[in-house]
Amino acid sequence: MRPPAASVPFAPADAPPLTGFDRVAWFYDALAALVFGPALRNTQRAALAGLPAGAPRVLILGGGTGWVLAEVLRRSPAATVLYLEASPRMLARARASLKPGQQAQVEFRHGTQDALTANETFDAVLTFFVLDCIAAPELPDALDRLRAALRPGGRWLLADFRPARRGWRRWLLAAMFWFFRLTTRLRARDLPDFSAALAARGLRGEAKGRFYGSATEAVVFQ
Repeated sequence: MRPPAASVPFAPADAPPLTGFDRVAWFYDALAALVFGPALRNTQRAALAGLPAGAPRVLILGGGTGWVLAEVLRRSPAATVLYLEASPRMLARARASLKPGQQAQVEFRHGTQDALTANETFDAVLTFFVLDCIAAPELPDALDRLRAALRPGGRWLLADFRPARRGWRRWLLAAMFWFFRLTTRLRARDLPDFSAALAARGLRGEAKGRFYGSATEAVVFQ
């Protein structure tokens, strides 16, 4: 069904296989559309307004089944992309979404930010609805690794849910974490303030829009 995936560097020999959202890959897009309508994709579209011009080197972390990859290449036809995805089934779907002639522009790699090598840098880092999947104890190291991969003057494009302490948005987040813990063994339990975390790493954010009753937001950091 898919070519052999690259292994994650320095993974322990007895580490469990990295499968990510394999269990939900076949219905994930339909479920997102059913619950959120066009809001999630509209949030990503707003963030993609920050794509650098020309022929940028782009990192897409946790891009899922490939919609965002197609959108990046549509907006930036000369871009080259590293597509990092922890789910082999999602990775296979993203690979199948490429149009003829685009294969040379995209490297598909099975893994997380830990699969980046020390010398890899990018003009744009895209984290669309993926940072919320990282458990709180692991998040600082993940953000530091991604920050190190961003070239000077590069842009970090963020699309994600916003933290909520009360009201319907809080219950929505609780339901989502419960569902994905049940179906994918997600270890994350809550939603940090990603904008504050990136600002603490020297990046200045420009808001590009909020959607779904302000439950999601798009921000471009530089």
